Amino acid sequence: MTDTRGPQPQYEGYATGPLPGEREPAPGQAGPYHPPQAYPSPPGGTQGGRPRGAQQGGMPGVGAAQAARKPRTGARTTPRTRKARLRVAKADPWSVMKVSFLLSIALGICTVIASAVLWMVMDAMGVFSTVGGTISEATGSNESNGFDLQSFLSLPRVLIFTSVIAVIDVVLATALATLGAFIYNLSAGFVGGVELTLAEDE
Repeated sequence: MTDTRGPQPQYEGYATGPLPGEREPAPGQAGPYHPPQAYPSPPGGTQGGRPRGAQQGGMPGVGAAQAARKPRTGARTTPRTRKARLRVAKADPWSVMKVSFLLSIALGICTVIASAVLWMVMDAMGVFSTVGGTISEATGSNESNGFDLQSFLSLPRVLIFTSVIAVIDVVLATALATLGAFIYNLSAGFVGGVELTLAEDE
């Protein structure tokens, strides 16, 4: 076969130059090779991939940022009051009955004691004798002395009457409170119950 390409140019660099392993290093590349960096390294240098200042202060640049940071004049110093919005979804009728029973008993005892104290104060002031004398004169006649208010409103009779009222109050209050708990549970199933907003003390 005949070569028709003609004479080819000779590459002197590859033909006459030394091989890559036989080349002498350039005068300016005597030290180790340092690749180019996209960002300049910090002034204190790095150690283990982090700046040297981070070994002592924790996060890098935190000390300098805290030193350069200035306090804000409009910062809020008072804590916010936390609030919670709750809803009473159901009232236990048994617990309502027990609490109402105890409260009604306490109210009945207070009623009896208050009635006795009030009777003693009125008797010491002479209210019964004055009013009783007026009533007996108004209702009296030649044959009878009239209505005796002091004997009718004696202390034992007043205490017995007050005790009966207190017992009736205990029964009615307990029954009405229990019935009210049932009614509240029925209404809470439709409207969701009573909502309460609780807040902490400042």
